[in-house]
Amino acid sequence: MGGGRSKKRKHAQFAHDTADGSNNIGIGATLANLRVNQPPTGLDGVETKSDSEEWTTVGRGGKKQKKMNYPGLGYSELHRLQSSVNINQLQGLVLYCLADGTSPQWVSVRHHGMVQKAVVLFVPGLEKGMFDGSIELESPEEDVIDSSEDSIGQKTPAIGVEEDLIDFSEPASGGKQSSNGASRDLIDFPEPAEGVNPLANTSNSLKPARSPADTIATQNTPNITLINCSSTSPDDYLPTQLVPEKLATPLKPLASAFPYLWPIKTPGDERYGKVHSPLHAMLHSPITKTQEEKREDQQIKGPKPAREGKAWDNKRTPITEYIASKEELQDNEYILHQACFTTLDEQLAESRRRIAENQTADNGWTDTFVEKWEDGTVEDENIQKGSLTGGRNVLAMDCEMCLVQGGEMALTRISLVEWDGSVLMDEFVKPDEPIIDYLTPYSGITPAKLANVHTTLTDIQGRLIEEIKSKHILVGHSLNSDLMALKMTHPFVVDTSILYPHPRGPPMKSSLKWLAQKYLGREIQKGHGKEGHDSIEDARACLDLVKMKCERGPQWGSSGATSESIFKRLKRVRKAGTDTGKIGAIVDHGAPEKNFGHMANYCIGCKHDAEIVAGVRRAVHGDTDGSYIPGGGVDFTWARFQELAAVRGWLLDYRHSANQNSHTPEASSRSALGAVVTRTVQQIKTVRDFLPPCTLLIVYSGTGDPREMGRLQKMQRTFKREYRVKKWDELSVKWTDNEEQALKAAYRRAREGLGLLTIT
Repeated sequence: MGGGRSKKRKHAQFAHDTADGSNNIGIGATLANLRVNQPPTGLDGVETKSDSEEWTTVGRGGKKQKKMNYPGLGYSELHRLQSSVNINQLQGLVLYCLADGTSPQWVSVRHHGMVQKAVVLFVPGLEKGMFDGSIELESPEEDVIDSSEDSIGQKTPAIGVEEDLIDFSEPASGGKQSSNGASRDLIDFPEPAEGVNPLANTSNSLKPARSPADTIATQNTPNITLINCSSTSPDDYLPTQLVPEKLATPLKPLASAFPYLWPIKTPGDERYGKVHSPLHAMLHSPITKTQEEKREDQQIKGPKPAREGKAWDNKRTPITEYIASKEELQDNEYILHQACFTTLDEQLAESRRRIAENQTADNGWTDTFVEKWEDGTVEDENIQKGSLTGGRNVLAMDCEMCLVQGGEMALTRISLVEWDGSVLMDEFVKPDEPIIDYLTPYSGITPAKLANVHTTLTDIQGRLIEEIKSKHILVGHSLNSDLMALKMTHPFVVDTSILYPHPRGPPMKSSLKWLAQKYLGREIQKGHGKEGHDSIEDARACLDLVKMKCERGPQWGSSGATSESIFKRLKRVRKAGTDTGKIGAIVDHGAPEKNFGHMANYCIGCKHDAEIVAGVRRAVHGDTDGSYIPGGGVDFTWARFQELAAVRGWLLDYRHSANQNSHTPEASSRSALGAVVTRTVQQIKTVRDFLPPCTLLIVYSGTGDPREMGRLQKMQRTFKREYRVKKWDELSVKWTDNEEQALKAAYRRAREGLGLLTIT
């Protein structure tokens, strides 16, 4: 004491207080707590048997027990855990076991050097509410098999009835948690403290949120649920023991494979209410800077200049390698050209969608004359050796828009710059509708500049159709906005906002001004907020950024500037007794090599979740004939399941309303949710069962339910668009402090993911 300040007690320590308020924290009490429900052992580790409660003398003789160095995970309630574990910490656990990562502080790892492999499964759609009973899982009886002895021959009760819900009034079962019967599974998590309700969380007791597909255009008084998420309880971030008797039937197999459920936070930006990519957080790790680089950065204001790095090697790459794929165009809100689709069914589906969205020729839209994707291909003999354009014609485009009556953005200036920097076109355009806001501080357009202009949008479209052919590539920054104002589509696009992704990953995007200052050392848009932008200057900046990307290579300007792929980091770590680095594989839907898998040694594309399971097995064990993956498999595998998220409506595309009726939250909760959860859990269990010994297995959901956040964000965008041109009483939606607080609460809930981990 001595007048000193007393040390703050941890949450877990209160749970061990006796009924009279005393706290037995002596050595004897500590040992007793650590040995609850465990047979007494002697000094040599052999179990001691006694017929009385008196002390038993154990001799030191006998055969010496062989020391076991099998890896394992352990968690103590007295760990320094003051907040939820985040995805970056899960990545740190992988790097600690397989590479050169630092020791994690939130979990103890025994003999981490003995971990041979790591498998990470990304399963969006899993939520904490499924485990605490707030989200009911209705699984068909034929899909549920109850293996307990007292239920043989009896009818399985429906999920969601009282017997299957977690009873918060009783403490956790004192029985020792099974570990699938495997003696190798050495995770020794202690029992939750008596009286603590680890799953209780009022912020997660909501019903499934509404789909972002819900129409808000006619909502005058939207239903807003305010949630108090500002306070944090230890129950919100401490792991929870999985007890089979207290889990819904579809989730019971997880209790035999994983002892604890961990709350996992995904990165985000509360100021803008945006959740960052859980893929980027797991698959990219930050690059540590030297002390000299840190001192230099402290002296620089604004964006720090891009550094090549000691091991950097330029790789000249033609611009054709940077043409955005169909998936990238969809993710960045482009209206797709028919040539982007390879099948007739896809083209018909896109045509129906454009008709529904009023984006056809009858509505003033036009498409460049390109029949199929292959029309843009140039034969190798016609390409000059070392050419960065790949035999194609390149045009950099930038447009300026003004706000017209009706709340839409209309084209008022267009600039086209050729590959050599010369200006091909620079025209002012007179909108068809009256201008209500010239947006001069940003567009640079004034009434005087448009006073004698008679060129219309139709005139510009006609000139562009004559100029832009199948061999042309359009370059721009967030070019979707320019093409939307032009009411035009073109299949071959190079977007600098995609080439130079935001350091925090999507959906964030870096501004052109920031990119020009960081990579070109150039100040552009000096009139931003006053005189506006110069579209020719912006187009040339985009063109120079693309040229630099072609000269330096695909990795230039990517996340490698501040972080590196986890696959690249593993390659630097040598396997024991060899000169080769550790290898990794990514198993995902579609073509994973085009996205986060470009640095992986092996990429396995799949069409559905069943193929994901087979792909993980193949990556872990390798091909029997070594045709693609060598025998013995890879050291690190990342895979993603999508069926659960699709059924729950988490994969809805806001831009494609034609797809929004396929999976509604109401329909999925009534019929398909329980069956899909059962199937997904069985697939996770299957992966766990075929993993070799000493393999770290991590399952994480990435985010919580993002639908309410998406709905409110869409509502906010509608309000901002209407507020510029309508009176308050005429607004279809009204954004007040209630909606703002609801968005923040939905954002916090969307960041609440979960995780499961074990070592086989």
